[in-house]
Amino acid sequence: MNGASREALAAARERLDALTDSTSVDAAQLADELAAVTALLDREAGLRRVLTDPAQPGEAKAQLVQRLIGGQVSSPTADLLSGLVRSRWSQPRDLVDALEELADIADLTAAEKTGTLDDVEDELFRFGRIVASSTGLRAALTDRAAGTSAKTELLHRLLGGRAKPATERLVTRLATAPRGRSLEAGLESLSKLAAERRNRVVAVVTSAVPLSDGQKQRLGAALTKLYGRRMHLNLDVDPEVIGGIRVQVGDEVINGSLADRLDEAARRMAS
Repeated sequence: MNGASREALAAARERLDALTDSTSVDAAQLADELAAVTALLDREAGLRRVLTDPAQPGEAKAQLVQRLIGGQVSSPTADLLSGLVRSRWSQPRDLVDALEELADIADLTAAEKTGTLDDVEDELFRFGRIVASSTGLRAALTDRAAGTSAKTELLHRLLGGRAKPATERLVTRLATAPRGRSLEAGLESLSKLAAERRNRVVAVVTSAVPLSDGQKQRLGAALTKLYGRRMHLNLDVDPEVIGGIRVQVGDEVINGSLADRLDEAARRMAS
């Protein structure tokens, strides 16, 4: 997002945090309702154009939202939506993208309130790795001919009782309503949002063998000192690394694996 849309989303996230700080607000219900409105506006291009039309007064758009969905969602959701449409948006699709992100944040907040956010982060990462290694599963979850109920049932069989409720909700929503995103990109975005809830950076650590608890603690402390922010480690094991570790933080890669050093030596010899 650019310009006005970025500012509008930032303000909406602050309002969402203020709402969910209240113990009386059900963050999971808020997530479900925001997701339902996301689906509505994704389908109804005319409505989202009206709700983002800069020529229309913000209060008039807020009143329209209240008339259309005020009786179908909770008061916190209606209040949040009213604030969203009062804001200025660079383009109509940005409003829908913002709603989708707010729904995801609300689900992550629900996990944070129950003390399961760390588990959700790890489960999203592990599920992403499972999808990457299983062409059959990826095909089933991205098949446009497959219905929503079939994908939901498949994910419930895979995750139900094995993953936290927030993880299942987030993954199911992504698979059944990808809105142009690839499954892998969507899971990566969810992992980043989860890390952001703890003001941490995600480091994807690949090693030839599982790291010990002591190694994980030392690596986490070293990366925290290097980046100046708390670090969440997503751990992956790949025997092809041979030795050492490979750490990726965003677009930056810290390579300490023997395989990479051998590749580099081979390239130097070849040149």
